[in-house]
Amino acid sequence: MPSKRLSVVVTRRLPEVVETRLTELFDVRLRDDDTPMTRAEIVAAVKEADVLVPTLSDTIDASLIAQAGERLRLIANYGAGFDHIDVETARQRGILVSNTPGVVTEDTADIVLALILAVTRRLPEGLGAMQSGDWNGWAPTAFLGGRLGGRRLGILGMGRIGMAVARRARAFGMQIHYHNRRRLRPEVEEQVEATWWESLDQMVARMDIISVNCPHTPSTFHLLNSRRLKLLKPSAVVVNTSRGEVIDEAALTRILKAGEIAGAGLDVYEQGSQLNPELRNQPNVVLLPHMGSATEEGRVEMGEKVIINIKTFADGHRPPDQVVPSML
Repeated sequence: MPSKRLSVVVTRRLPEVVETRLTELFDVRLRDDDTPMTRAEIVAAVKEADVLVPTLSDTIDASLIAQAGERLRLIANYGAGFDHIDVETARQRGILVSNTPGVVTEDTADIVLALILAVTRRLPEGLGAMQSGDWNGWAPTAFLGGRLGGRRLGILGMGRIGMAVARRARAFGMQIHYHNRRRLRPEVEEQVEATWWESLDQMVARMDIISVNCPHTPSTFHLLNSRRLKLLKPSAVVVNTSRGEVIDEAALTRILKAGEIAGAGLDVYEQGSQLNPELRNQPNVVLLPHMGSATEEGRVEMGEKVIINIKTFADGHRPPDQVVPSML
């Protein structure tokens, strides 16, 4: 790349320290408020910028990339997931794509355990009773939940976050099981005493809790479909902090309404921010507004990775977190 400062467009507000550093290094255009860019605004940006910094709320599809100008050479995503970007079309246009992997591993794993505890120990019901003034004192049979120790946790996707969840769950005395595209090395399994299941059907039918930690790809779309959800035990709980598209949300809602499983804890949804209203009315469902990575530390570290990717590219090298075909 030439020595002039790169033109960078950021589609959402980022932590102040990140925006300040971007401004110091590049010719950057920032958002004045925290509303998402419209599609027309993003189209205008890719026609003029060298680098686009989108977030998961932006759809960077083939038709949008087709309108990019000759200057656009890097899409430096602010986030680990990249299913909202048509990486293959970008590659065909000679546009690199980078992401921010590994930064939110521990934060997301914390939320997984928080959701497991919230559902199994009925925390929202207890909180609701206190806030409404309906609590009349301790009772032997009030708000009875279930103990985590000894329960079988089935982790769907044993990557960085899956392993972090497993470490936390072991501290609670849970038994760790997992399904993955590839079995982990024996020494890695031994770290968390994990049992591998080649068959996802067989695993889900035997677990007390299912934690979804795999990315959304064509092969994982509705991986937990209606048929598989019906394999769950009536006492089972489903937790998803990964991508909403991995679960057939309509089927999950039907099963929850019918009382066929014990509950669910969700931080992500199949239609993004368009939440199925029937989920809100289920007393055994805990819903969070995509808070898995919502820590100050994590969001700043994500920004730092974006900056490193752009700066490395500006210096004539491939971004360290470039998304490559083998990751798709």
